[in-house]
Amino acid sequence: MFGANGKKYADVIASKLEKAVGDHLSSKAPQSTESATERMGKVTGKRRALFIGINYFGQKGELRGCINDVHNIKGFLTSNFRIDEVMVLTDDQKDPRYIPTRQNILNAFKWLRNGAKAGDSLILHYSGHGGSVKDTDGDEEDGMDETLIPVDYQKAGQIVDDEVHTVLCRGLPKGVRLTAIMDCCHSESMLDLPYIYTINGDLQIIETSKQEGIVTLIGAGTRFLLDGNKKNAVSNFKTGLGLLMSGGGGGNSEAREKTIKTRSTEADVIQISGCRDSQTSADAQIAGQATGAMSHALICEFSNIMILDVGTMYDV
Repeated sequence: MFGANGKKYADVIASKLEKAVGDHLSSKAPQSTESATERMGKVTGKRRALFIGINYFGQKGELRGCINDVHNIKGFLTSNFRIDEVMVLTDDQKDPRYIPTRQNILNAFKWLRNGAKAGDSLILHYSGHGGSVKDTDGDEEDGMDETLIPVDYQKAGQIVDDEVHTVLCRGLPKGVRLTAIMDCCHSESMLDLPYIYTINGDLQIIETSKQEGIVTLIGAGTRFLLDGNKKNAVSNFKTGLGLLMSGGGGGNSEAREKTIKTRSTEADVIQISGCRDSQTSADAQIAGQATGAMSHALICEFSNIMILDVGTMYDV
C-alpha cells in the first residue's frame, strides 16, 4: 500500500508503535505487585566470574561480536573490581576444555557455584545465540522455553532455561549473590526466575503475556499495512494470538503458580537481559568494533555512573 517507503520504514514505525502501546498498557493495567523494598545481603567473600562468548565460526548464523563482548566485559570488571577467580569459554580457544560446548558450559556453571557460601559473589556473562523451543512441563505462560545455544548445538542440543536454572540457581545458599548478564535473543527469563523488575521499581510476577499479545498483534498489523509481507504477518499474528490467549488467567495462572513454587531460591539472583522473551538482541558495529548492543550499553552506563560497585547495587 505504501510502496518502497512502507517496506523501508515498516520495522521502525511498528517497533515505535509497539513500545508506545506496551508502555500505555503497563501504566493502565492493574498488576499483582509488591513494593520492591527487600534488601540483598552484602558481599564479603570471594568473587568468581564466568564469561562465555560464542561467534559460531563457519556455521549458519555466525556472529561477529560475542568474543569481543567477553573481552570488553571481563576487562571492565577486572579493571574496576576485585575478581578472585575467572573462567573464560570462547570458540577461538585451543584448549578443548574452554570451548563453549554444551557440556563445557554446564560444567562451567557447576564450577561457578561450587562451594559458594553466604557473602560470595558469582558473575555470569553470556554473549551468543539464544533461542526458544516448545515448553514441555507447563511452567511457561507463553508455551515456550528459552534456550542457550552452545557451539555444538547441532549435535549436542540446546540448553533449555529449566536446565540453566537447575544447574546454576537451584539450591544456592542464602546470602550468595549471582549476577547474570545475558546478551542474547529471547533472554528475559533465561534463568527461569519467578519475578521480574519493571522499570518503575515494582516487583511483578513473570510473563505479561496478555499485554505482549496485544502489542504483537498491533505490530504485526502495522508491518503488514506498510510492507505487505503476508508470510511474516501470519507468523506474527499467530504469536500474538497465542500470547493473548495464554495471558487470560492473569496472575493466577497455573504456569505462574508453578514457576513461583519451583523456581524460587534463597540466594540473591539478579539477571540483566538484552531483550524480552519474545524479542531478539542485536549484533552491532559500534566505534569500528563488532559488539553486542546490550554488552556495549552496559559498559557505557556503568562507566558513566559506576553503579556496578562493590557493596552497592549489584555487589560485584
